[in-house]
Amino acid sequence: MKTSFAPASHAVGRVTPLGPVGPAVPPSTGIERSNAAAARRAIVIGSGFGGLAAAVRLSCKGYRVTVLEKLGQPGGRAGVWQQDGFTFDAGPTIVTAPFMLEELWSLCGRRFADDLTLVPVSPFYRIRYDDGTHFDYGNDAAANREQIRRISPADLPGYERFVAEAEKCYQLGFEKLGAIAYDKFGDLVKASPNLVRMRGWRSLYGMVASHMKHPKLRVAFSLQSLLIGGNPFNVTSIYSLINALERRYGVHWAMGGTGALVRGLVGLLEARGVPLRCNAEVKRIHVEHGRVTGVELADGERLAADIVVSNADTAWTYRHLVAPEHRPHWTDKRIEGKKYSMSLFVWYFGTNKQYEQVPHHTMVLGPRYEGLLKDIFERHHVPDDFSLYLHRPTATDPGMAPDGHDGFYALSPVPHLDSGTDWAATAESYRQRIEHRLATTVLPGLGAHIVSSRVTTPQDFHDRLLSYKGAAFGMEPLLTQSAYFRPHNRSEDVAGLYMVGAGTHPGAGVPGVLMSAKALETVVPDVKTRA
Repeated sequence: MKTSFAPASHAVGRVTPLGPVGPAVPPSTGIERSNAAAARRAIVIGSGFGGLAAAVRLSCKGYRVTVLEKLGQPGGRAGVWQQDGFTFDAGPTIVTAPFMLEELWSLCGRRFADDLTLVPVSPFYRIRYDDGTHFDYGNDAAANREQIRRISPADLPGYERFVAEAEKCYQLGFEKLGAIAYDKFGDLVKASPNLVRMRGWRSLYGMVASHMKHPKLRVAFSLQSLLIGGNPFNVTSIYSLINALERRYGVHWAMGGTGALVRGLVGLLEARGVPLRCNAEVKRIHVEHGRVTGVELADGERLAADIVVSNADTAWTYRHLVAPEHRPHWTDKRIEGKKYSMSLFVWYFGTNKQYEQVPHHTMVLGPRYEGLLKDIFERHHVPDDFSLYLHRPTATDPGMAPDGHDGFYALSPVPHLDSGTDWAATAESYRQRIEHRLATTVLPGLGAHIVSSRVTTPQDFHDRLLSYKGAAFGMEPLLTQSAYFRPHNRSEDVAGLYMVGAGTHPGAGVPGVLMSAKALETVVPDVKTRA
């Protein structure tokens, strides 16, 4: 059995990264070279979904773009590993707004469907309660209502009210406010009437609880904020729009995995002559007279730029890449004073047995909900119990594993590094506890069938992905840390510096980081205009 129970950054066995290491710039004519020389230079730090989308949009605006990636493959937190014949997607696995990807292809004069295949997932996910019952939530409205009727008939009218309110939050919060960069206080003032209409001061759980009384239903329709790093008892109810996104557009899987989406986006850049350099870690963003002048890499190489767009963790960018004298707003004290999302412990594993009864996405809930989340988000304590998100891509895409095998990852929300946990010492015991939980709930006999394994811990988020405090989603999406109050898409401190990704507006999740690149377009100057 080829098994390695080790942190992802130290996993052993046959491990190879997927994806191109950086496209070469295609040959060009003398005229094109002249035009390229005249174009304004943009550097994008990081090749996650936000960085790749930003690079596409900047290229289409006429910038001469270079993408720099610290790791050995593109994708950032959406990286991919091949191990023992399995393909493991490291990060995001749920696509809920395919039109945002299609828009990027359209900007490049291409059709998304010509390069990638999205498959609807049904159910969207199974919510498996601690008592062994489950709720399969999907796009079949009649089936959803019937399951709600079985759990609590009295809550059916409340469910309908919740659906209507979530739809309003989608229309006001996503469609009308999502791509606004909140660059100035006036942007917040203009958005305030819609924020009031959504009653965004309520927590997501509080909003759900105002409509439905049964504890199981309150959990089922509030846990979605955990997918973007937010405690449903604290985040704004505006995030009920996730439910509306799912119902409007479905939950999809990209055949070939998240890595196929990354390779597709890299292909768009390659066709436009945009170089992507891997193993190119940025150590410093250079600033002169309050304006970006370029970046310095870990090996000492300097690259000049007219603008710099950071897809790296926003807190890390300010704390470690911009010298303190250049950031009067994002001081160390301000960065340290913010509240950050939870981190994640992720166990990737393959089995020589197929568990055909397990759907693509399963939430394996533990005995506690609010208390568990308080331990993670407020007490920064690693609890003895846990709830898990179990991802089984082979339910939809058998090619992610060898014939007759299954590939999985089990994701456990855990505190960020303020917990003080020595993850190098405790990772294996924690993994064993997850294995036991899965074996006694949804994957019977699991231990005898594991043939490949690796883990990622909060320490890996800090050391490998350069995430402040090892937080997996940046700052927690509280109302006071959202929109205008989140780090801006255009830096408050440095002219010519911009932000995309989970740490800036509108926040985490694939739709959120893609929308951040769209918001970027509203504040990045035209190529003929000084930043």
